[in-house]
Amino acid sequence: QVQLVESGGGLVQAGGSLRLSCAASGRTFSSYAMGWFRQAPGKEREFVAAISWSGGSTYYADSVKGRFTISRDNAKNTVYLQMNSLKPEDTAVYYCARDKRVGNMGVPLISGLYDYWGQGTQVTVSS
Repeated sequence: QVQLVESGGGLVQAGGSLRLSCAASGRTFSSYAMGWFRQAPGKEREFVAAISWSGGSTYYADSVKGRFTISRDNAKNTVYLQMNSLKPEDTAVYYCARDKRVGNMGVPLISGLYDYWGQGTQVTVSS
């Protein structure tokens, strides 16, 4: 059973930064693409960023492009989301997730392509 545990959320002022981490259990972390999603109150869960199993490919939602950076350390079974220039509209619960497909060369953008999810970490950006 795979477990994903997010950390690093919190309260920050607009313009500030946070770094989210997602630690994964299991020995096959490096074989799977990983993604970050977020869900604001009253809204549907939305894609934020994804990274291929090797780290060689990344993709971002337009709303975070240029401000957020996804990365991974396969030796530590951890994926990160560096969030800079935060805005109040970034306020949400952030989730990491694992691609359903082992060895996928791409970066899945749709939540239905992920099978394991973390419990989420709250990010609140004050104006």
